[in-house]
Amino acid sequence: MKPEPGVMEGIVRAFVDSKLTPLILLAVLLLGLFALLATPREEEPQIVVPMMDVFVEMPGASSQEVEERLSIPMEKRLMEIPGVEYVYSTSRPGLSMAIVRFYVGQKAEDALVKVYNKLYANLDLIPPGASQPLVKLRSIDDVPILALTLWGERYDHATLRRLAAQLDDQLKDIQDVSTTTLIGGQRRQLTIALDAAKMAALHVDPGHLVRTLQQANHALQAGSFTADNTAYLVQVGEFLADAEAVGRLVVGVWDGRPVYLRQVAEVHDGPAEAQDYVLFFPGAAASHKGLVAAAAPAPAVTITVAKRQGTNAVLVAEHVLEKVHALRGRLLPADVHTTVTRNYGETAQEKSTELLEHLGLAVVSVTMLIALFLGWRAALVVLIAVPATLALTLFIYYLYGYTLNL
Repeated sequence: MKPEPGVMEGIVRAFVDSKLTPLILLAVLLLGLFALLATPREEEPQIVVPMMDVFVEMPGASSQEVEERLSIPMEKRLMEIPGVEYVYSTSRPGLSMAIVRFYVGQKAEDALVKVYNKLYANLDLIPPGASQPLVKLRSIDDVPILALTLWGERYDHATLRRLAAQLDDQLKDIQDVSTTTLIGGQRRQLTIALDAAKMAALHVDPGHLVRTLQQANHALQAGSFTADNTAYLVQVGEFLADAEAVGRLVVGVWDGRPVYLRQVAEVHDGPAEAQDYVLFFPGAAASHKGLVAAAAPAPAVTITVAKRQGTNAVLVAEHVLEKVHALRGRLLPADVHTTVTRNYGETAQEKSTELLEHLGLAVVSVTMLIALFLGWRAALVVLIAVPATLALTLFIYYLYGYTLNL
C-alpha cells in the first residue's frame, strides 16, 4: 500500500505541477532586483546604541568643585536609569559633561525620555549658580559621509571661510543632508578696543557702554498701519552692520555734547582669531604617485556633510558634488579648488559592489560543483533556487529598513 504523502511533499508537488511557478520565480527575482537598486548603501551599519552628552555649567567654579558638586552626583543619578551601560564624566573649570551610553538595542527616543525624566526629577539637587542640564543625543549618523576642502593659493583663511559659509548655505538645502560643519578659516568679527584714558576723560562707564551696544544691536516689530490700501510694517532699530555703524553709537554725554564710540575706542572690522587651522598641501597627491612636488601648504577650509538616518550615502554624496559643480563659476571662483578629502559614499558603493560580486561568484561556484558531482539538472535547480532565495531575502530586508553596509 502506497503511503500518504507528507505535508512538505504535497507542497513541493503542488509547485512542481503548477504553471504559476515560473511566474512566481520571475516575480521574486524582480522584487530582489528592485530591493537591490532601492536599498540604501552606507559605510557604517545602523546599530542602535543610544548615547548622549549632558552638559551643566557652573561659572566661576574650579574643576574640583565642579567634580564634587556636579559630576559625581549626576553620575550616580544617571546610573540609576534602567538600560544604562556606563556613564563617563569630565570636569573642568565652570563645566561638567557626562556621557551616557545605553545597551545595544535600546530605542533612542525611550532612552532620551528616561534621561530627561531623571534629570528634571532632580532639579532641586542642582547647587546654586549652576545651569539646568543640556542634553544632546548622539548617533552613528552624526559621522560625516563627505568632506570637501576649499583651498587656493591666492586666498587667505578669512576669504575662504566666507566662501565656504556661502557654499554651506546652499548644501543645507539638499534633500537628505542632515548637518554641515565648517572647519578652519577665520570668521568675520567686529573688534572694539577701548581706550581707558579717553573713556576717563569723557566720563564713559564701560558697563554703560556694553549695555548701549546690546540695546542698539537689535530690531523689533513695533506694529503696522494701513494707508492708501497698503499695509506697512513698522520696525524699530536695526542690527549693526559694519564698523562705521558701531562707531556712530552714542555711549555718553559730556559737557553737553554726545560722546560717540569712535571717540573712546577703535573699531576694527576684520577676521577673528582662528580657533583651528586647515592647510592643504597641493603636492601631496603628486608625491603619493611618486612625483616630486615641493609646493607650500595653502590655506584651506573644510566642509563636512552628514546624512539623515536610513538614507543612501551614495546618492547624498553624488547630489552634494553635483551641487558644488553647478555652483562653480557663480558662487565659487574658478581659482578656488574643491578637493574631496573624505567620501564614505564612494567607499560604501565599492563595498556593496564587492559584496554582490562575491554572492554571484558563490552561486556560480556552487552550481559548477553540483554539476560536476550530481549533474546539470541538479545544478540548474541550485542556479535558480539560490538567487531566488537571496532576492527574497533582500526584499524582506528592504521592507524592514536595512541598508547595505559593512
